[in-house]
Amino acid sequence: MLTIQADAQERFCDGVSRRSFLRIGSLGLGGVAMPQLLQAEAQASTGKTQKSVIMIFLAGGPPHQDMFDLKMDAPAEIRGEFQPIKTNVPGIEICELFPQLAKISDKLTYVRSIVGAHGGHDAQQCFTGRSPRKAPPGGWPSMGAVLNHLQGNAQVGIPSFVGLSPKTRHKPWGDPGQPGFLGPACAPFQPSGTGSEDMILNGISIERLQDRQGLLTSFDQFRRQADASGMMAGMDSFTQEAFGVLTSSRLAQALNLDDEDPKLRERYGKGTEKPTADGPWKRLDQFLMARRLVEAGVRCVTLAFSRWDWHGNTFGRSRTDFPMLDQGLSALVEDLHQRGLDKDVSVVVWGEFGRTPQINPSGGRDHWPRVSCALLAGGGMNHGQVIGATDRLGGEAVDRPVDFQEVFATLYHQAGIDVKSATIDDLTGRPRFLVDQEFNPMPELV
Repeated sequence: MLTIQADAQERFCDGVSRRSFLRIGSLGLGGVAMPQLLQAEAQASTGKTQKSVIMIFLAGGPPHQDMFDLKMDAPAEIRGEFQPIKTNVPGIEICELFPQLAKISDKLTYVRSIVGAHGGHDAQQCFTGRSPRKAPPGGWPSMGAVLNHLQGNAQVGIPSFVGLSPKTRHKPWGDPGQPGFLGPACAPFQPSGTGSEDMILNGISIERLQDRQGLLTSFDQFRRQADASGMMAGMDSFTQEAFGVLTSSRLAQALNLDDEDPKLRERYGKGTEKPTADGPWKRLDQFLMARRLVEAGVRCVTLAFSRWDWHGNTFGRSRTDFPMLDQGLSALVEDLHQRGLDKDVSVVVWGEFGRTPQINPSGGRDHWPRVSCALLAGGGMNHGQVIGATDRLGGEAVDRPVDFQEVFATLYHQAGIDVKSATIDDLTGRPRFLVDQEFNPMPELV
């Protein structure tokens, strides 16, 4: 948010007066000032490579044994109602409600043995790779925050980290990925339904905006004199760049789906923009927006699709949500390949845990942190395979268990970051590795 300080009021404990502000565009930042974000990007110490990650969060825990790990030999009370179909990769079968994904499975990797979930309903492990238990002060930062901090912005006027998850009252449904101990300057840009309007100078010419920028500078001089820490030094350059974002059309264009071919928009689908009983909006155009954002230079885009905490009527809900996910996700993967982005953009799709083998009396499956599934695409990785396996009932990983941190090590590696050497400082100044050192990029993929 760009602010222009006005009259002095009551004081903070540091002796600097509280002020009211004139505001020019919220920029959809959810309380994070654009100059803060740009400052974090400017402090990056690694190269300006253009690699990106799209993280698709299936909040609530999707039923792995009804999607990509069907158990046809299990008893009826475990097997479920769906039949498997063949994919275009010999020997790989998935649920019949994912026919579009079945056709492009040579571009996908199905991980059937994700382990290490802590069992709580939150997005933390999917966005940070870490359990919230024994987290350092401030909490672990999400991958988007880490990429923002280490690599900065790849394109001028384009944020490094964008969260498309709809804002809801309930977490994790609307969690875009926390900045953790890296602080609010590394938080995601969050365009709301009207976020793009905040990036347009409605009724304010660039000349008038420049006049206001000069006013901001003059009002800010006294704070520089009062600031003995030196933290204000260099703020002019960050504020200048924030004004540049506001007067640029690049981000607004990336968020404007009207520029797309109507046939491509139809291929992705729209879903629904109305809040449902399942929590977040089931918006398929998020998948298209994610592609447009990484193409514009965003390093990490997070989005949530539907709510998967199905303790009842699992199969009825699956018949609605599986085909929608099939359409949006298959369109995204195909689009990335057609545009030559498949080598540089990694896609991961997963939820916070799996579901019980046993179908409960309400026709649903309950929480099951022992094993879950994930789908990976793009990133120049080796695809067309299944990694890991569960037992006959789909309740335990019996072959190649994969920890959340292994997936993160792989995604960081594909983004050009060495997880054996890269560190970030926590709030105490202690350097922290991005993943525990026992974890490495997955050899099957890299």
